[in-house]
Amino acid sequence: MSDVKMNSQQLSKVSRFSSLKGKMPKDTGIFIVMVAIALIFEIAGWYVRDQSFLLNPNRLVLIVLQVAIIGIIAVGVTQVIITTGIDLSSGSIIALTAVVAASLAQTSDSLSPMFPSLVNMPAVVPIVAGIGVGLLCGLVNGVLITRTGIPPFIATLGMMVSARGLAQYYTQGNPVSFLSDSFTSIGQGAMPVIIFLIVAVIFHIALKHTRYGKYVYAIGGNMTSAKVSGIKVNKYLVIVYTIAGGLSGLAGVVLAARVSSGQSSMGVSYELDAIAAAVIGGSSLMGGVGRITGTLIGAVILGLIKSGFTFVGVDAYVQDIIKGIIIVSAVAVDMYRNRNKR
Repeated sequence: MSDVKMNSQQLSKVSRFSSLKGKMPKDTGIFIVMVAIALIFEIAGWYVRDQSFLLNPNRLVLIVLQVAIIGIIAVGVTQVIITTGIDLSSGSIIALTAVVAASLAQTSDSLSPMFPSLVNMPAVVPIVAGIGVGLLCGLVNGVLITRTGIPPFIATLGMMVSARGLAQYYTQGNPVSFLSDSFTSIGQGAMPVIIFLIVAVIFHIALKHTRYGKYVYAIGGNMTSAKVSGIKVNKYLVIVYTIAGGLSGLAGVVLAARVSSGQSSMGVSYELDAIAAAVIGGSSLMGGVGRITGTLIGAVILGLIKSGFTFVGVDAYVQDIIKGIIIVSAVAVDMYRNRNKR
């Protein structure tokens, strides 16, 4: 009788825990991980350097700015991953859009402007041009994937190589400098963060409360069922990749404005950071799962790790090794989680 009573009490406790777990926000776990990482670096900072990691305003600003650029890309990459796709071209699109935008944002102070007749243009011109180039690159990715059947990995890998080559050819390997103040203002102060938050809010709402979001999740959950139910899968895949390209273009414009220069070497490995942010934030490479809020937290975690390791004196090469381990671990956890659901 007592055993039965104990079992009923244990079941009651499990039921209460499950009920509490169900009421918690879905990103609670990854948020706790983020806080734990911040505290670890705070303790390590006092132990190694006798300084605070979190209370240094300059360091916090640097982390936030890093998160903003990667975060803008990651918002687009998250949507691609939800559809079971992948986008390896983000970093190269950043370079291409940055040099295009910078070439149209030059002032008459430049010793050799790329377009002498187009100096001192209104800031809206290079901004629209940069984002437009990103949208075009994303559109090409989407069309290649849907019309030719080329796997997303190969299609976006081709764009990664081609966009970087176009950026180098466009500038002949030279940086594009002497940019107008009106253009560079969008990359100064808190503007990159504000732009990132606006982008994150827009696509959080789009994925959660619109037909677009419903269809994107349906495509990632089961593409065949999505087609049978009448969803124009190819149309929405093209839209998803075009959005991802446009957001990479926006990130390229903001980065060029932030550093007051456009360079063909910009954005190297940014696509990997964006994918890592999405996967760490809970997006599944198996498709159908992903949230912008989780991606935002994932981007912050990457920013904390990069800044934290630099703060405590970890070699940059070792940082890359650890980042690779983190990415592989996040994917392994995702695979394990999906295997258990079957």
